[in-house]
Amino acid sequence: MNLVDANNGLMVKKFIPGIAWFFLVLVLICIPGKQLPSVNDWFSLVYFDKWVHLGLFAVLAFLFMYPYNRSELPHREKWQYSIRICMATCLWGLTTEFIQKYFIPGRSFDLFDWVADILGAIIALLFSRILFLRLK
Repeated sequence: MNLVDANNGLMVKKFIPGIAWFFLVLVLICIPGKQLPSVNDWFSLVYFDKWVHLGLFAVLAFLFMYPYNRSELPHREKWQYSIRICMATCLWGLTTEFIQKYFIPGRSFDLFDWVADILGAIIALLFSRILFLRLK
């Protein structure tokens, strides 16, 4: 079975890595606070958890940008999709913080985690721009 988007011919299966990563992030943010590994002073000193957030959300955004940027869409449309994906990733980061605050025992809303999520999405956008959307 070949799943194809009628509008631009992008195959849905090209988004499977992004979808899988989305659910991995969801599972990770749903780990109760007591089940999280304790971090030593060095990890706290370098804000290890913020780097994890940045990485998770950079990969998430990039995996959804990749199929669009490798498609035959015009340059302008690729850039517009990348911006939309970046914004959606930032919104997902905010959503995960509220999920943690209201539904996950031992977890809380952390504004700086959300900032790290936003930075990850922006880094993916910039990396995608450099890698795929160079002006010719």
